[in-house]
Amino acid sequence: MRDTKNNKIVVFGAINMDLVVETSRLAGPGETAEGERFYTTPGGKGGNQAVAAARLTPNEERVLMVGRIGDDVFGAQLRSYMESQGVNTRYVQTEVGQSSGIAAIFIDREGQNYVNPVYGANARCDEWQTQDAIEAMKKAAALLVQQEIPLAPTFEAMWAAREKGVTVILDPAPARILPKGFLESVDVITPNQTEAEALSGIEVKSPSDALNAARAIRKLGPSTVIVTLGNKGAYVEADDFSGHVPAFDVPVAASVAAGDAFNGALAVAMGEDMPLRNAVVFGCAAGAVCVSQQGSQQSMAAREEVESLLSGGRR
Repeated sequence: MRDTKNNKIVVFGAINMDLVVETSRLAGPGETAEGERFYTTPGGKGGNQAVAAARLTPNEERVLMVGRIGDDVFGAQLRSYMESQGVNTRYVQTEVGQSSGIAAIFIDREGQNYVNPVYGANARCDEWQTQDAIEAMKKAAALLVQQEIPLAPTFEAMWAAREKGVTVILDPAPARILPKGFLESVDVITPNQTEAEALSGIEVKSPSDALNAARAIRKLGPSTVIVTLGNKGAYVEADDFSGHVPAFDVPVAASVAAGDAFNGALAVAMGEDMPLRNAVVFGCAAGAVCVSQQGSQQSMAAREEVESLLSGGRR
């Protein structure tokens, strides 16, 4: 195992406050459908992945978050919560006069989620955040990025990571038109079924479809493609492992942030030099714990929960 003092994880991405409505069904056009529960929870794909990673490592402030929040009450709450979970927020800038990002999330009876974000301060990430990410990557093992903030500063940070020998892990969500060379700067990409279809042009309904999509995506640049399949697990295509990894069987409370739980756990596992298949199993276990609980960042797994599930304690 590597010395974790020299093995930091940097997350560059969006930090949102999630406004969650649980409802038996979504309202149609011009219709009112009463919901059953409302709550707020810290979220954003970047923030989620940072907390997911921090909860899985015993080293305080091993995980560094890079991004922007607004100078509103949500911004203060978002920073405070990440810090309480062991995330280093030194590189989280407060944008004066801007609102923090929010996401309106509707969760139906089956636990499926429907998300409408307003990115606020996140949308103002620029070269300052790129420079922060580069500075934060000193002695880092991995850079976790997504596609919620502007792509230009993300792209620059990814190339800088490659030059430093830092593993770049991309969650390609939400789907966007990517600049030329963007995927060539990625080491590991983790699309879900919808994102895999958008990237490959291949409809993904089964692990065999995921195999074909993963091979097509790999030709675009990433050396490792992991197509996440929800309750069907994940399909992995890489030099050192190719195959299907089954999901864990757990009761689903909400599918919000399951992919973020997976990515945060994957970065931790790879930083601990787990073989790729074992790292993906570790990520699937973290995702399973996440979907069995309510919330976004608050649903992220603790290390003991993942290890219990891996040992059969919560299968």
